[in-house]
Amino acid sequence: MTKPIHILSTKKLLPNQKRALLDANITLIEEDFIETKIKKFELFLRGTKQSVVNDNLIFTSQNAVKSVLQHPKCSELKNKNVFAVGLKTKSLLEENGFNVGVHTDYASDLAEIISLIYNKEQYTFFCGNLRRDVLPTTLKENGIKCDEIEVYETNLISKKVPHKFDGILFFSPSAVESYLKSNTIKNEMCFCIGETTAEALEEKEINNIIIADQPSVDNVIEEVIECYINQHP
Repeated sequence: MTKPIHILSTKKLLPNQKRALLDANITLIEEDFIETKIKKFELFLRGTKQSVVNDNLIFTSQNAVKSVLQHPKCSELKNKNVFAVGLKTKSLLEENGFNVGVHTDYASDLAEIISLIYNKEQYTFFCGNLRRDVLPTTLKENGIKCDEIEVYETNLISKKVPHKFDGILFFSPSAVESYLKSNTIKNEMCFCIGETTAEALEEKEINNIIIADQPSVDNVIEEVIECYINQHP
């Protein structure tokens, strides 16, 4: 008899995503290890019509887009050039009337493109409190003006997980940090949405990692199913 496979997802999945795992006879437990909250922020100097936003906007997450969309003056940003990380971030922006001129899968790639090709421009980076350093640091090192506006915050929800799992699904470096605050990883296979998330594990000397071909939740699930179907045909 085939040994049952038990998977932990460090975020709640959509019904169709859960169904794909269940149809493959993979048992799933879900726990949110991070939460995000929208923050209030200003687009204009208080009491004036003077914008604090540069001509080029940078978004590296859907959470930042969702926060900006709720600002009452959001429409005044839609004539600006937009640089985005992630296909879903790009799609969300375009669905809401923004013009995304450049998009990449990773912030490091975007930082390189801006530094090489668009280095005469000035940028405003809409980000969260736990944003990674690579993009703003790279731009600063290349003398490129990049102001940051914090539009959401990520909070860790660390909790002890008593069960033993064959695999763990990680979708952000913050989720890795949150999970490892209360748990250890030994032989569990770690399925990561992208290279940045995998690097957060590697920094903790965890190397039993599979990275999705494309940085999306659906691709992570495909990697899980492929891994265990091949292992237990």
